[in-house]
Amino acid sequence: MSAFVLREAVLTDVPRLAEIYGHAVLNGTATFELVPPDAAEMQVRFESLTRQGYPYIVAADRKDRVIGYAYAGPFRARPAYRWSVEDSVYIAPEAYGRGAGRALLERLLELCEELGFRQMIAVIGGSDHAPSIRLHERAGFRTIGIFHGSGFKFGRWVDTVFMQIPIGDGRTSLPDETSGPGLLFGV
Repeated sequence: MSAFVLREAVLTDVPRLAEIYGHAVLNGTATFELVPPDAAEMQVRFESLTRQGYPYIVAADRKDRVIGYAYAGPFRARPAYRWSVEDSVYIAPEAYGRGAGRALLERLLELCEELGFRQMIAVIGGSDHAPSIRLHERAGFRTIGIFHGSGFKFGRWVDTVFMQIPIGDGRTSLPDETSGPGLLFGV
């Protein structure tokens, strides 16, 4: 039996999401934010994404305590990017190395394919962030570029690593512009 289950994130999860994200902000380079957003701001972000139909999921332990979360959001705001999403995966420190990140990312890929997205892009803070890079490589992502010294955090310059994976047909066929994610931007 798995030590966690995946489920759709709900509004009551937001305080825990803020706690997990806050730890990432203060202790790592996975995000280039410097000050953790409070639960109210995390709720605004959560509602914005879920209202638009983007997937937002959590890994919860047997007591339903959230140990990690993942979501997809717009890669960029311009309408031509509407078939591409950027993923985010955050794991509580006590759950590192237990497989929740991989399970969350694999499920997120499935959900994004079901929604009709064609590309997923990972924007990883730190070319030395081996666990995140390895997680994405194992899921099939490939590195497509590095912005060297593009962020400054913890008194040092930090690279930004871009990784990408095609979803579904990727770029091998035209999307159905009458349905799916293209409508998220009202196009």
